[in-house]
Amino acid sequence: MRRTCVFSVVFFLLFLSLPLPSLSQPSHSVYNSFLKCFSKRTKTPQPQIAKNVFSPTNPAYSSVLRAYIRNARFNTSSTPKPTIIVTPRSYSHVSAAVLCSKPLNFVFKIRSGGHDYDGLSYISDKPFFVLDMSNIRDVSVDVAENSAWISAGATLGEVYYKIWEKSKVHGFPAGVCPTVGVGGHLSGGGYGNMLRKFGLSVDHLIDAKIVDVRGRVLDRKAMGEDLFWAISGGGGGSFGVVLGYKVKLVPVPPVVTVFRVEQYMAGGAVDMVHKWQFVGPKTDRNLFMRMLIQPVTRNKVKTVRASVVALFLGKADDVVSLLRKELPELALKKENCTEMTWFQSALWWDNRVNATQTDPKVFLDRNLDSSSFGKRKSDYVATEVPRNGIESLFKKMIELGKIGLVFNPYGGKMAEIAEDATPFPHRNMLYKIQYSVNWKESSPEIEKGYLNEAKELHSFMTRFVSKSPRSAYLNYRDVDIGVNDHGKNSYKEGEVYGRMYFGKNFDRLVKIKTKVDPRNFFRNEQSIPTLPRKF
Repeated sequence: MRRTCVFSVVFFLLFLSLPLPSLSQPSHSVYNSFLKCFSKRTKTPQPQIAKNVFSPTNPAYSSVLRAYIRNARFNTSSTPKPTIIVTPRSYSHVSAAVLCSKPLNFVFKIRSGGHDYDGLSYISDKPFFVLDMSNIRDVSVDVAENSAWISAGATLGEVYYKIWEKSKVHGFPAGVCPTVGVGGHLSGGGYGNMLRKFGLSVDHLIDAKIVDVRGRVLDRKAMGEDLFWAISGGGGGSFGVVLGYKVKLVPVPPVVTVFRVEQYMAGGAVDMVHKWQFVGPKTDRNLFMRMLIQPVTRNKVKTVRASVVALFLGKADDVVSLLRKELPELALKKENCTEMTWFQSALWWDNRVNATQTDPKVFLDRNLDSSSFGKRKSDYVATEVPRNGIESLFKKMIELGKIGLVFNPYGGKMAEIAEDATPFPHRNMLYKIQYSVNWKESSPEIEKGYLNEAKELHSFMTRFVSKSPRSAYLNYRDVDIGVNDHGKNSYKEGEVYGRMYFGKNFDRLVKIKTKVDPRNFFRNEQSIPTLPRKF
């Protein structure tokens, strides 16, 4: 069975009955007030609005809510539910949703693909609405201009498919998971397996459109360079509703090479992982070698498997020759490699083993209502971990038993872009670590155990990772590092996670936030706070 990119395709139907908001049941007047306002602003008769505005009494409410819940931890009967879900089909719908929500004083959550790991786009412990952008999904590719317009509700799979339809030598540097929504991915930075060659997704933004707190639709010129900078990696949900981005496409060769090579502890995995740190971030920028480290049982013995999964923007002979010199510990052979087109490599990275025979239309499948339980955390490494550190890490992972790690190498183009060019500050790190654990069982005890594994391994890695602040990646959303109640201590609470995600760029983001949304309408548990008010 094929795995999905975020959580394996295992869905547990945990909604035993039509879900109602688990906070206070809203009076019918809230829905009626919103409906009346929405109807007036969109000039749409109220009966037609039922297709786009859902209360818990609407028969479609449950399926609309569940469609883009990607983590089953937040798909239970006791999970807080929104008072209203809005599924806009036009920019005017988005503007109306913002303007009609403001007087009602509900938290306003914005969801595109639903892949934020801790569910911040669709849960809250306060009464809230969800603006689900999945219907605003247009993708227009202009090969002559080497550009594309990508709507916030489109998925990366749809973007790649639309590019492939028009050109076999154009691509876009974004994530390897096809069901991720563009809105969250790009507004948080966005990266994929071409980042060493081309940098982040946001390094290729030309223009954008956003609905601001006053309901205005603004393009780059109208919003100004400060706000455009902020939504180019600072998280769009803090500043407004991102409607979409115009991006510059990148050239890809007609033939690329992929490979996957595995080693175990008894077969040299410690040496290979240690050496990878000196090669992965510094080798030819056409080569991206992701390292997966996972505790496994082999021949009834607990061990660790280290797997290198790679994309090379070139031919197999060239990458085999390169790694024979630079990383002989990998023992890469040509028979490990497969040559294919760039689009086929995107299918391969999505665990489509027979990528060259796979129908490209699979990237148009959004895999709705599919999720399993999971947790993610992140770190950055600035200095190579010593060999004995790798050894101790492997032993710790065997002890814990389930949690795995993903190392993503930087270097190349990443190191050439200034840390303040976008809100994303981690340009000069060697590599990023993702902590990853999935499970299938619906059990509070099991969940607590796996969440503790993630915290324990994260704590264990403290001595090896970035410091002052310890860095984290916004798009690997992790509420363990701090949350914001948006009360009188909002700035101090926001600074805790804000420095980890944005470093020195946090200060500029706060100033922009204070200017464009002074009353903090656009907020979530880890949004950018406003400056403290002076009394």
